[in-house]
Amino acid sequence: MQNETIIAGFGGQGVLFIGKVISYSALENDLEVTWFPSYGPEMRGGTANCTVVISNEEIGSPQVLNPRAAIVMNQPSLDKYEDMIVPGGYLVVNSSMVNRSTKRKDITAIEIPATEIAEEIGDKRFTNVVMLGALTAAADFLDLASIEKGLKKGLSGKKEALLEINKTALNKGANYKS
Repeated sequence: MQNETIIAGFGGQGVLFIGKVISYSALENDLEVTWFPSYGPEMRGGTANCTVVISNEEIGSPQVLNPRAAIVMNQPSLDKYEDMIVPGGYLVVNSSMVNRSTKRKDITAIEIPATEIAEEIGDKRFTNVVMLGALTAAADFLDLASIEKGLKKGLSGKKEALLEINKTALNKGANYKS
């Protein structure tokens, strides 16, 4: 079993954090993991993406041409990654930040107003976790309990106070019905 996920958006949207959470979750399940971030020179506002490969066997390369899943947080990311997903794969789109619907019919596409959901929770910075929840509910290679463990690992130390609200965001995304 090997699954590749690309998370993409603008810098500052928590793209790299979500990649780490998926990675920590896989490690909690004794799986092999690669986490491969890519971002522009700007910390916020530039483009950012992250590739996570999880497998029960040794991983040959962190580079992925055709992922099984993608979380796209903005229009440029949808335009770039939609056609790359393998048939039967998963695409989670932040419909709050895009101006079109997905075109593919051979994948599971979840169009979720993640920014609005995050704002209802209290802060749009939780948009990324809402989207991760939507992918977790749809995909067969992630589960909420493991992702919650990944969140706990990713929010240790000074950020531990944010764990419960992130769990709320995760569950809101997982329970979203269009």
